[in-house]
Amino acid sequence: MEEAGVKKREFTGYEYKTVTADSGRVSFLIDGYQCFGWEMDDNFPYGQNSDKAGNQKKMSIRLKRSRKIINKMELTRLQRNFEACVGEIDTLESAKTSTASLCAIAAGIMGTSFMAGSVFAVTAEPPRVILCILLAIPAFLGWILPYFLYKSIARKQTEKLTPLIEEKYKEIYAICEKGNKLLY
Repeated sequence: MEEAGVKKREFTGYEYKTVTADSGRVSFLIDGYQCFGWEMDDNFPYGQNSDKAGNQKKMSIRLKRSRKIINKMELTRLQRNFEACVGEIDTLESAKTSTASLCAIAAGIMGTSFMAGSVFAVTAEPPRVILCILLAIPAFLGWILPYFLYKSIARKQTEKLTPLIEEKYKEIYAICEKGNKLLY
């Protein structure tokens, strides 16, 4: 006899994936992975990792998809291409400011070197005040210049890299569209 109210569920095997991403990119990644058959695992809440100051920086996303999904090999290939493009976007985003940071730090170090020379000149026996003044001028410039140098280089890098980042996003959207067509 069959009991009333008891439903029989079919077994579905899942494969699982955990993705850690910046909190601002989580929605983008969830939408992208859904195009390859992944869905949010309802049994696992969003995991939030934060730094020591309590600022939320990274989130863990737990995804699952059926093991019996059709076109799995092609979807996996497209997913790897998607992940590679996301990695390239991350690299391009960090490249916007990395060159600017290095130039600003180098200018600051040079300014500090001139200041050290200026201090040594004034503390020498007998004090060389003229040399101290001559070395102090580029030292102060080396301490003031990095801010403006950073802003200028970062702006130029952003203008140069933004079209490349947009091209990668277009490539990602094309990959996701192909993956979505394979699913449905």
